[in-house]
Amino acid sequence: MVLGINFNLASAGAGNTTASTLGIGRTSNVYNTTTEASEGDSFILGEYTLLTRSTNRNIDQAITEMLAREEAERIAAEEARRLAEIAKKAELEALQARSAGDAAAAGLDPVDWSMSHDEFVEHWAARIDAFMAGFPLEGQGRHFAEAAWNYGVDPRLSPAIASTESTRGKYCSVPYNAWGWGPHIPFSSWEQGIDIHVRGLKIGGYSPITYEGAQRYCPPTADSWYRETTKTMSYI
Repeated sequence: MVLGINFNLASAGAGNTTASTLGIGRTSNVYNTTTEASEGDSFILGEYTLLTRSTNRNIDQAITEMLAREEAERIAAEEARRLAEIAKKAELEALQARSAGDAAAAGLDPVDWSMSHDEFVEHWAARIDAFMAGFPLEGQGRHFAEAAWNYGVDPRLSPAIASTESTRGKYCSVPYNAWGWGPHIPFSSWEQGIDIHVRGLKIGGYSPITYEGAQRYCPPTADSWYRETTKTMSYI
């Protein structure tokens, strides 16, 4: 009985000890786990902070480079505009210097190239629209004036040729070609035709109008073509 009791007591003690040990073990494990997790969290937070700082540095550098690039592009664009304005001014001054002589040779009033872009376009658009009133090219004065300004061509020349060649767009052999250009090149619109024709007058050396230019533009009837076109220019 004593042995049984002792055994039971021992067993009970052992059980208590085991329970205590297991409890301590569990507590220890929980504690250790908590400690390890805490240390892990610190590590993770440290890594996150490092990554965040690195990312911020990378983003800051990218933004700085982007802003520097945009500023360089802005400066380059401004310089390009400045040079273009200088070139355009020199071109207009040269045109102005030649205008009086060229106009006198054709019996025309000189074109005033000292106007600003807006003044030039408004002035000549109104005159060309008045000339084209009642014809298919009515309302295209601004496009004629813009093209004349852009290419440095007498603003009366292309409208006058349109009158000589097709009665101001009334009789065209192909769509939207009022100038016998090509001589039969179709265009998709009046705007396209005007721009291509005025640019062609510049590139081909047809402006200012001359008898030699008339011989190249319309060889079969150069005399009448030249007289008719210059007379029409005087009406615009």
